[in-house]
This record gives sequence, C-alpha cells and structure tokens, in this order.
Amino acid sequence: MTATAVVIEAPGEYRLVEHTPRPPEPGEALVRVHAVGICGSDREVYQGNRPEGYVRYPLIPGHEWSGTVQQVGAGVPGSLVGRKVVGEGFRNCQVCDRCHAGETTLCTDGYEETGFTQPGAMATTLTLPARLLHVLPDDADLTAAALLEPAACIAAAALKAHALPGEKVAVVGTGTLGMFAVQFLRAASPAELLVVGTRTDRAALSREFGATEFRTKDEELPGDFDVVIETAGSADAARTAAALLRRGGRLVLTGIPAPGADGLDPTDLVVRQLEVHTVFGAPPDAWAHTVRVFGAGLLDPVPLVTHELPLTEFPQAIELVGAGDPKVGKVLLRP
Repeated sequence: MTATAVVIEAPGEYRLVEHTPRPPEPGEALVRVHAVGICGSDREVYQGNRPEGYVRYPLIPGHEWSGTVQQVGAGVPGSLVGRKVVGEGFRNCQVCDRCHAGETTLCTDGYEETGFTQPGAMATTLTLPARLLHVLPDDADLTAAALLEPAACIAAAALKAHALPGEKVAVVGTGTLGMFAVQFLRAASPAELLVVGTRTDRAALSREFGATEFRTKDEELPGDFDVVIETAGSADAARTAAALLRRGGRLVLTGIPAPGADGLDPTDLVVRQLEVHTVFGAPPDAWAHTVRVFGAGLLDPVPLVTHELPLTEFPQAIELVGAGDPKVGKVLLRP
C-alpha cells in the first residue's frame, strides 16, 4: 500500500487505509504532505477527551504540516503549483464581522478546523481552501516548516505582547511553545530574556535560542518584567507569569488549563493594572509573521524535533507524545 492515511474511527480506534487524493474544487489546492507533527490535542482526539464540538469522527487527524502544492482548482493562481507551503487550520467563514476584522479564530459561524472536524494531513495528500495557504521560500526546509503551526500560535502571542527593543521579557514554560516564544521575543532585541520552567535540562536549549537567564519556578523570581508570555497551560504557570510582571506589565496566556482551575486574582490584576491577553489558534497576520521570521532565519524549529517516524507508526508516535519522557520533544510523521 503506497498511498496511506490514518483514520481515527472513534476514541481509541484507528486504522490505516489506502488514500486516494481528492481533486481540488474551485478555490482549493491539493498538497503533497511532506511531514506532519503530533501534539497533545492529537492525543486528545485519539483518546476521546477532546471537548465536545471540537472533534468529528471518523477523522483523518493532523493539523501541523508542511508540503508542496501539486494541483489547484479553478480560480486559484497556477503559480502556486510546485510551491512549498504551510496552511492555516481554522476553516473560517470569511463573511462574519470577526472574519472581516481579521480575527478569523473568533469566527462566529462555528468551529471548523483541519485535523479535528475536517480531514487533516496524516495522509499522503491534503486538499483544502487555497486561501489558507502560506507560501514558503523555495529553499525552505519542509521538515522544519512542519512545526510552523505551533509557531504561528506563539507569533499571535508575540504580536499581542508587542515587546519593544530594550524591554525585559520572560517566558513561562519550556515545551515546544515556550521555545518558540523565546525565539520570537529574542527577535525583538530585549534587554533581558528570562525563561522559567520546571526542568533544568531545558536551560541549555533556552540559552541556545536566546535566553539570557533560566530559572525553575521554585527559585526566587524577580517581578519587574515588561512582557511575559505563558505557554505551560496550567493555572500555576499563569500565576507565576503574572507575578513576574512590573506594575502595568503585559501578560499573554497561551496555555489552556484543565476546566475549573483557580485562575488569576482579579484584585491583583486591577491593582497592578496588568494588561492581559489570551491566544487560541493563529489568525492570518500571525501566520504571515511566522513565515517572514522563519524565512529570515530567525526561527529554528529543527532542534525541537527528536523523533521522525513513518505514518504507519502512528500508534507508537501517540505513545511517545504521551509518555512524559523529557527526552521526547517534537514527534513528526512522514507519509
């Protein structure tokens, strides 16, 4: 079987099937998938604990991907054929007021996303609306580019943080999102860049990406930062991030704690006049920013990849992602 796709039939049930590319309809493009990343949300889809309304079975998963355009439908520029691309996941309506404002992740027509409610990239090809594509430089490393979806989510945070040259900035969390946050903030030429994590084994990589200091959350932490981006996805991390800020500082939360978690103290937010932003997904401007930064050589996803497996080893990849092994970083599947 040369053309393969992963199909999750229901929670805990998957199968490998023969994949037949779907010809692009008007406004669509057919992409040959080069690599697809796995994250915690893919594991949620497989285990069945993705929130209701945010998954539709049966499903070809895969929302982090890179590839090359093979064919386009009517109304799509033929010059796209042969180009290396990545693509937005949110299938926004482009008609509602939020979409017109560029806030496509807030589309009021309901949630639809590649790899969750629409067929994803764990297949030889992916057919999707061409308007969601972002073209990469001709010499782009497509393996590295498969990580640009999580990078785009952090780009959205970086744009909201609006870190200025010479400011003191910090990142809470040392996973894939945290390491991308370090790189985006480093590109803004900060005076200081602190990374706060739970494991000292991430200190060297943090410094490689541009951090000037690393501390664990149990160490004494300063409280005079202008900007903090939180990426760890826990209420404790959010409180740690807020405590790092000076009065009037800017906080961006990107992690999603478990429902019912005790959050930030509203009195503290008001009295200290903190500016709080949140991010869920990435709108087009964040994607465009990510591709620019990547093309300029300021974003290096490669050190985050620890495993590359064939698509047929999907269950092993899911196990790796959920193992909690500090030696497991980003896991990629290759169709």
